[in-house]
Amino acid sequence: MGDRIETFVIHLARAIGRRAQVNSLLAGTPYPARILDAVDGAKVPEDQRKEEVSDKPLFEPAYPFAMSAGEYGCFQSHRVAWQLIVDEDLDAALILEDDVAQTEAFGAAVDLAAAHVGTFGYVQFQVRGVDEARVVSQAGGVSIVQPRVTPLRTSAQMVSRSAAKSLLDMTVQIDRPVDTFLQSHWHTGLHVTCVVPSGVEDRTAETGGSTISLKRSLWEKTKRDVQRSKYRREVKRLS
Repeated sequence: MGDRIETFVIHLARAIGRRAQVNSLLAGTPYPARILDAVDGAKVPEDQRKEEVSDKPLFEPAYPFAMSAGEYGCFQSHRVAWQLIVDEDLDAALILEDDVAQTEAFGAAVDLAAAHVGTFGYVQFQVRGVDEARVVSQAGGVSIVQPRVTPLRTSAQMVSRSAAKSLLDMTVQIDRPVDTFLQSHWHTGLHVTCVVPSGVEDRTAETGGSTISLKRSLWEKTKRDVQRSKYRREVKRLS
């Protein structure tokens, strides 16, 4: 892998409670780092969102929910990051969302990810456990693994230029959140890997809570839980 790697910290300007965390992320990365202004989905004109979000499923399984403005903004923020990788001819970028923090294992995780991102294209740094995964590379106490079912969340990841270009080409229109899209390797051709231990931890609660979650009634939550379970069964089957 070449030396042209940079760090992008995706940060929504109105999330002022996260600015101290953003500064910590910028200081804690081994690469040249910058803030990437997140797309605020709530401020994007509705006609633009309708043009970019398909009203029909683009591939199987059909995603059972309408995308929220926050989910749309999150997806488009990652597309901005992918576009920067391509436009600036980077070998890869370390893309961090502003609700994570580095731990002591971060440096070793980044080193291994950087050594292999050219091969695997997309390496997640998960804030949750990684299940049902096969080891594809190891160095010391750190591993690159490939889960059968790609874990949700896009808290932290390293993305190669070739993967970024491919993802951009496939997401001119979208129909589901970015993490569920990335699960769909039978559609994308990109089976995401994870570095374990990841060296990052979730700080959502400590930094003011989620910027994309919506409040719902008990009935809505119950209905969504049933639909989500059915969708996840299909994802597992296709994985």
